[in-house]
Amino acid sequence: MTLAVSCALALGLASSTAMAQTNPSKEGYLVDQRNEVAKSGTGLCWHTGYWTPALAIEECDPDLVKKPAKIAQAERMVPAVVPAAVTKPAADRVKLNADTLFDFNKSDLRPAGKVALDDFVAKSKDIKPEVIMAVGHADRFGSDNYNQRLSENRAAAVKTYLLSKGIEANRIQTEGRGETQPVTKADECLGAKSAKVIACLQPDRRVDIEVIGTRIAK
Repeated sequence: MTLAVSCALALGLASSTAMAQTNPSKEGYLVDQRNEVAKSGTGLCWHTGYWTPALAIEECDPDLVKKPAKIAQAERMVPAVVPAAVTKPAADRVKLNADTLFDFNKSDLRPAGKVALDDFVAKSKDIKPEVIMAVGHADRFGSDNYNQRLSENRAAAVKTYLLSKGIEANRIQTEGRGETQPVTKADECLGAKSAKVIACLQPDRRVDIEVIGTRIAK
């Protein structure tokens, strides 16, 4: 808000008015000897008697300053953009506890293995799965062909259990990799087949599960 001047001209402000008249960029405003717009104690600019809204300047009357026609027209033509909700892809890799899944030379899930899969399903509730990949593995004992089949059977056992939990069949893919990707290191579990070595190789008898999908917003 600005203050209009009426009788101020008769009270010694005539010289300042003259300055305003010779100052086109601040025409319509009283200016001091430094060519600065005179302001009240509250920071409001003083208008001269012939001030009109058309003479408004940004410093004093920003709300009355007109934007260039081209800019104003461009702003009217640009529609408001509402950000669309973005669903971010999510990938979760879950490696189940190898000690609970399969016995040596077996592809049947242990009871504890079923509990581990139940926990996996519960933790995946906030993901809408696109693909669930189950990859079976075997330890080093047995021929390559035998271990390949064993690893495939283990992956198939996991798929069957997940199907029983309501996961769609076309979402689950299985693969067997035999003994090619052991978890144990080369210098571990050394020696011939024995109860001790078989127990040491337990981590290699596993199924790794990877879930790829979209995370459900909460």
